[in-house]
Amino acid sequence: AVTSGKGGVGKTNVSVNLAVAMAGNGKQVMPLDGDLGLANIDVMLGLQPSYNLAHVLEGKCRLEDTLMMGPNGVMIVPASSGKRHMAELSQAEHAGLVRAFSELTRPVDVLIIDTAAGIADSVITFSQASQEVIVVVTGDPTSLTDAYATIKVLIQDHGLDEIYLVPNGMHSQQEGQVLFERINQVCARFLNHSIKYLGTIENDELILSALKKYQSVLEFAPGSSGARDFRRLAEATRQLEPVEEPSGGLEFFVERLVQRT
Repeated sequence: AVTSGKGGVGKTNVSVNLAVAMAGNGKQVMPLDGDLGLANIDVMLGLQPSYNLAHVLEGKCRLEDTLMMGPNGVMIVPASSGKRHMAELSQAEHAGLVRAFSELTRPVDVLIIDTAAGIADSVITFSQASQEVIVVVTGDPTSLTDAYATIKVLIQDHGLDEIYLVPNGMHSQQEGQVLFERINQVCARFLNHSIKYLGTIENDELILSALKKYQSVLEFAPGSSGARDFRRLAEATRQLEPVEEPSGGLEFFVERLVQRT
């Protein structure tokens, strides 16, 4: 799950480019637009879905029918935009969406959930149902404060411990590392729990230029520093210790983990 404390920190951009980078390494990657009421992965890539998760909940199609092919062969699961009721689903409905992924028969190596920002029910449910949580943060004081608040809720209220930080829009790799250390020190002191560092995305104007062209930066400017950083992030994500057994709770693709076990 890719999440953030507040909006506007580049969470969806990180999700999309991470997915494209991992797919470029030969992985079968499926990005899920988990911001159910204000979805925009399809918009970022200039795609027009015929069906989305709202149609699945209404019984008008299967989850399989919503899939769209994106860059490098990523299989995108689009959500709806401007549908208030989708932003107000119950916990049972969120759980139903998680379980719906068990119906998919396509091979999937990596599911990337681009959650909404903050600590809404959907964010918590999707984070709990994931094996790792990536928190995107910028150097803005409000972003830092809200990122810590989100991490606090995930750890103290829901017992999640696989939490990784990705500083975004930094002037240098060193600045991102320093920012991580600041947040991690606060977590260790007040939450008695450490988080982990996954990588930094440096500020690169070509990332914004790519967005304006409805492309990932890896397609638009593969030699840019932004594309380099996302390839590094994909490699760091690939090297995370794989989870081989189900957690015992609500989980994406839990049947596949059971079969593997």
